[in-house]
Amino acid sequence: MPIYEYRCADCRRRISLYFQTFSSAESATPTCANCGSTRMSRLVSRVFQLKSEDAQLDDLADPSSFGDLDENDPKSVARWARKLGQQMGEDLGDDWGEMVDRLEAGEDLGEEGEGGEGGAPAAADEMSAGLED
Repeated sequence: MPIYEYRCADCRRRISLYFQTFSSAESATPTCANCGSTRMSRLVSRVFQLKSEDAQLDDLADPSSFGDLDENDPKSVARWARKLGQQMGEDLGDDWGEMVDRLEAGEDLGEEGEGGEGGAPAAADEMSAGLED
């Protein structure tokens, strides 16, 4: 059951289309759901590998994944958090994305209102707390 991704040449939107057979995908003329254009180019999609939840958690707990993490550098924590979010394979919410964006901008996300240094470690704690929800 192939799912193909396309990008519209006119509005640059990305769409995914499901086809019941490979031959139907080859003969189809995809249409952009946003602007109606037929000027679509097929994209190379990411390969999806089905893993159990335990296998996913084992991959996340692998110490080698922390090799380039500097907990004192917000940008390093942001790279780690973005990678973590991608590995989770699900939407972690707007708060997660906003926090990662703020870290990437170099913002110190220390405990607000305390005036102390919380920095990236506090942000990492906040992120891991968000995963427990």
